[in-house]
Amino acid sequence: MSVTATIRIQEDDFDAAREIAALANGRTDIGAVVTFSGICRGSENGAPIAALTLEHYPGMAEAEIARHADEALSRWPLQGLTIIHRFGRIAPGANIVLVVTASAHRQAAFEAAEFLMDYLKTSAPFWKREESQKGTSWIEARDHDDAAAARWTRS
Repeated sequence: MSVTATIRIQEDDFDAAREIAALANGRTDIGAVVTFSGICRGSENGAPIAALTLEHYPGMAEAEIARHADEALSRWPLQGLTIIHRFGRIAPGANIVLVVTASAHRQAAFEAAEFLMDYLKTSAPFWKREESQKGTSWIEARDHDDAAAARWTRS
């Protein structure tokens, strides 16, 4: 069975439970579903955050995420994959990203989800601007995120 990833870039919120059900209900080939939900924090380094604004180029973001989804599907025996990433102004406590991986066994589902989140955190074509009492500032990639993503690089 060929697996096609579901990828959505959207402004609207999502329901993680509904997405898991859409992927797994009625399936007997799935033994593990791993989900990661990224949520907007209310502070960074102890300073309150009013909101996070995510921008992207429509079409480009989907194509880049699809490339990495295809890589995950080629590296791990997945039976299903859903990636949802929001854009726009996101308040603290609101959903930002969802990755759902399904496989016959947990190790593949965990590894694929971790691989995809490391990519989304470091290299996905989104620009993040943080609003705080100090004003707004663009968020740069962090060294520890780059180090996490580097472990997936094939030699």
